[in-house]
Amino acid sequence: MAGPEIERLIQLLARLPGLGPRSARRAVLHLLKKKDALLLPLAATLREVGETVHACSTCGNLDSRDPCAICTDPRRDEALLCVVESVADLWALERAGVFRGRYHVLGGTLSALDGIGPDDLNVDGLITRVQPGKVREVIIATNATVEGQTTAHYITDRLASQNVQISRLAHGVPVGGELDYLDDGTLGAALKARRPL
Repeated sequence: MAGPEIERLIQLLARLPGLGPRSARRAVLHLLKKKDALLLPLAATLREVGETVHACSTCGNLDSRDPCAICTDPRRDEALLCVVESVADLWALERAGVFRGRYHVLGGTLSALDGIGPDDLNVDGLITRVQPGKVREVIIATNATVEGQTTAHYITDRLASQNVQISRLAHGVPVGGELDYLDDGTLGAALKARRPL
């Protein structure tokens, strides 16, 4: 149907999350129709991003400079450190605009089934960042999954000897949520994390 170049582009796009072969084919057709307005600028931007964007050596965020913009922002509270699983989690917190401290990206969670142990995560980098005594509180913002909980407990154990407050994101009933539609685990977490009014 199409030349090898087009098929290669379709196959590459189909590897992206949320795109299958059919969606990738539609995207390629759209890009080719708008070659000057979309395809060529996209290709140039992809090349530029590929050459300039790297993981921050301090926190693990993706940026074109090292340390990243968040790590060098003097308006952020360097005594607050939020530990996240991935850059996507960091970006989600930034979109919400509710946290003004610094971050630490682990690069995943502990998972015996997937063969991911402590050495596969950036836990040692976290311990190193906390040791100098500048960090007052470590907020563990791993997901409320078995792996996320396991990772949170592991980090808590590793930081036990440090003079730092350790907290965890609250779990439970989401804003706008109805009890009838929540699973048992969420309801149980909400009851355990209840607080006085």
